Amino acid sequence: MTTPLGPGPEFDRIRIIERALGSLASGLGDDCAFLPGGWCASTDVSVEDVHFRRGWIDPEAIGWRAASGALSDLAAVGARAESVLVGLVAPADEPAEALAAMMRGAGEAAASVGARIVGGDLTAGRELVLAVTVMGRAVHPVRRAGARPGDGIWVTGMLGGARAALLALLDGRPPDPRALGRFARPMARVAQGEALAAAGARAMIDVSDGLAGELGHLAAASAVGVEVDGGLLPVHSSVFAEAARIGEPPAVFAARGGEDYELVAAMPPDYSATEVAGVPITKVGVVVAGTGVRFRVGGRVTVVGGFNHFA
Repeated sequence: MTTPLGPGPEFDRIRIIERALGSLASGLGDDCAFLPGGWCASTDVSVEDVHFRRGWIDPEAIGWRAASGALSDLAAVGARAESVLVGLVAPADEPAEALAAMMRGAGEAAASVGARIVGGDLTAGRELVLAVTVMGRAVHPVRRAGARPGDGIWVTGMLGGARAALLALLDGRPPDPRALGRFARPMARVAQGEALAAAGARAMIDVSDGLAGELGHLAAASAVGVEVDGGLLPVHSSVFAEAARIGEPPAVFAARGGEDYELVAAMPPDYSATEVAGVPITKVGVVVAGTGVRFRVGGRVTVVGGFNHFA
């Protein structure tokens, strides 16, 4: 791996794949591939009954979520979004109108960050799958590696809203509308990624599988430790009721939540801000010498994990 990955069954499989590829691959381990000319590329897959269920969101939102999740990888490296391709697999009896609505949603998500749909593929299959490839350019590309002891850990936006919606949906309850918006139509923080890169971000990653898990990857890639103060986390307003329902501290609930698609960046010690490109930003911790992530809530160290597809 050019950039080391953190622990977990999913990433153990990626390491096995990397060894199998050997000299047939290079530059693995970051949110994007870095190509000549400043180009950055990434692919993200959204699978029915894994990432979404049809009864939860409409076809446009299915397309939006899939595209926005892929575009978030560009945000994580500080790239400007340019082009999107969508590989769409759907059952043969899927109405054409539903497919068009999914693609319209993907197109709207792309347009929201200045990109366009430029192609893709359509084929029949047993399940609905959207494989989204994104292309962009970075003036100041940021990897997961590069954080140094003393750097601050900063997070954009608010955390935990998507998880709050997901738990309600899984229980068959109507989610808080604000949480459902975070789940159904997340915003890729492309402009914010560019701004943080220009401001000197040392390392960056997007929060797709939970802040706690993502910080583990950033720490492993940078060969450092990270300390987070749970009391500083920007917790989405919908979290408190859902966290109380399952008996979890709101900060822990928010840190475990996936698909927020916010950015977490290691910034130089002198960095200071309350917002970046129109979105709030919060310092939640610091980079330290050592390894791993220490998450403190109420003065006690708490073990917090993120989502893992193969756990």
